[in-house]
Amino acid sequence: MPHPKLIPADPAPPAQPMPYPMPLTRAGLSGFPSPAQDYEGRTLDLNERLVKRPSSTFFMTVTGDSMEALGIAEGDLLVVDSAIEPRPGHILVATVEGELVVKRYELIGNRPYFTSANPAYRPIPAADLECQAWGVVRAVVHEYTV
Repeated sequence: MPHPKLIPADPAPPAQPMPYPMPLTRAGLSGFPSPAQDYEGRTLDLNERLVKRPSSTFFMTVTGDSMEALGIAEGDLLVVDSAIEPRPGHILVATVEGELVVKRYELIGNRPYFTSANPAYRPIPAADLECQAWGVVRAVVHEYTV
């Protein structure tokens, strides 16, 4: 399996605000608000929303099908933060015997395991192998084909 390319986050990304609609509310007697009202004054910057610590954040592209049941598919972009302390239930990017993987960190019988969301893959006993957590997945960017 080819190793994915790790891309560090820009430590000072330029602001890229995009229109961010407000929830629709009732306006006037007709009950139909102006379509332009949805875009008044609110913006969303995905760097601000997804990258909390630029110096410890990196991006990677997913290969394989082991995490599809959790909404992480082949080709998805992961936003990973290496400053977050891994806890059970977190989805991690880690090395297992030198191979880079994306797995859920779980305790099974008080022992640490890396598990897949695909039942075709067995849990990996992290205590029995050479494993190292690289970071916790903060977000998944999934693009739809148009």
